[in-house]
Amino acid sequence: MTDFQTPYGLIGRKLGHSISPEIHAALGNPHYSLYELEPEELPVFLADTRLKALNVTIPYKIDVIPLCKTLDPLAEAIGSVNTLVRQEDGTWKGYNTDAYGLRCMMRAGGLSFDGQNVLILGNGGVSQTIQAIAKLDGCASLTVLDIVGEHTYEELPQHFETTTLIVNATPVGMYPNAGKSLVDLRDFPNIKGVADVIYNPQRTQLLLQAEELHIPYAGGLVMLVAQAKQAAEHFFGEPIDDVKITDIGGEMQKDAENIVLIGMPGCGKSTIGNALVKLTGRRQIDLDAEIIQKAGKPIPEIFAEGGEALFRQIESEVVREQSANRGVILVTGGGVVTREENYAPLRSNGRIYQICRPIAKLAREGRPLSQNADLNKMAEIRMPMYQRFADTAIENNTTVQDAAERIWRDFCAYTRSEWSEFEHAGNS
Repeated sequence: MTDFQTPYGLIGRKLGHSISPEIHAALGNPHYSLYELEPEELPVFLADTRLKALNVTIPYKIDVIPLCKTLDPLAEAIGSVNTLVRQEDGTWKGYNTDAYGLRCMMRAGGLSFDGQNVLILGNGGVSQTIQAIAKLDGCASLTVLDIVGEHTYEELPQHFETTTLIVNATPVGMYPNAGKSLVDLRDFPNIKGVADVIYNPQRTQLLLQAEELHIPYAGGLVMLVAQAKQAAEHFFGEPIDDVKITDIGGEMQKDAENIVLIGMPGCGKSTIGNALVKLTGRRQIDLDAEIIQKAGKPIPEIFAEGGEALFRQIESEVVREQSANRGVILVTGGGVVTREENYAPLRSNGRIYQICRPIAKLAREGRPLSQNADLNKMAEIRMPMYQRFADTAIENNTTVQDAAERIWRDFCAYTRSEWSEFEHAGNS
């Protein structure tokens, strides 16, 4: 049986990747624990009167309802509970703060259910909330597909033409199984928006494709932070200003998102990365060094034995592995952009900076493809690739420290701006 730790916490079956304790600590409650429970443990655990308030996640958002004496009207209407508060008589009252979080997420992405033909992927607890809010907020039509049940993913082609808004309410695309999506957005000619409740990675494969196709989208971190804010209001009976969503969410995204450096061989990525380490306190991961470790031999030997094809294969494997890190500085090799498959893992949880330096100033030593190459021709081929990958370009034409500081200023401003919707929202 799971042991009591603190009066507040999160209950679910698998919670290893949860960041809820950090969010609630930032909201002023450091007494928040993770409680992993098996289904048969649920009634006995909730009977412990030392527990004062809890959040609920997969797979118990519906299972806890019979264990509540009372339900908030919205939770009752939705049929899903993600917040429990102990009442004076010792019983539980159930609330649904996912609804508030969902509306905040939609607003942050410039999305609305109003008048949309909505396709929801998944039919679990969070899906129940999305379905209810989609109806309450005026969707024109609603379709829910799942692996099993009355309507399955086999029916997807029937909804290609009509769907205008897609919401992923499944774990498909979540770390450690990132890079997967249940749908191909190119099949939906009339799509106007995409939302995904997953928050790790920051951008799932579904959202990356939406970004590529210039479709408005929203990710799950906003929903997670916003629902936690409202849950904390229920926990302690005190209102919390919506600006907290910006403060906490922006800081969490800044701490979790990677800084990725790309650019021509010898442009100064490693030295700028070292300067960023000193400036930010982050860990630097040099992908070339990781390739050497993975292959068990120096890069020139990899080229000698298998040519560039073998090197690029190992490089792509390392990119996938190392991009799963959070809050680090990733220094890539100059040719990482030559394989399109490297873009998604680098971008899924990172902001990508192209380091620009005049060709005449590029270092060649220790770079097999640079030593005897026509770097002008290489740049001509690769420059469109760097521009395709990069979120922004940084000129390395003064000092290394100046370049690092410009990257860090941009990164901090960018992560804050992602949450500007709640900056001056006032009280909830």
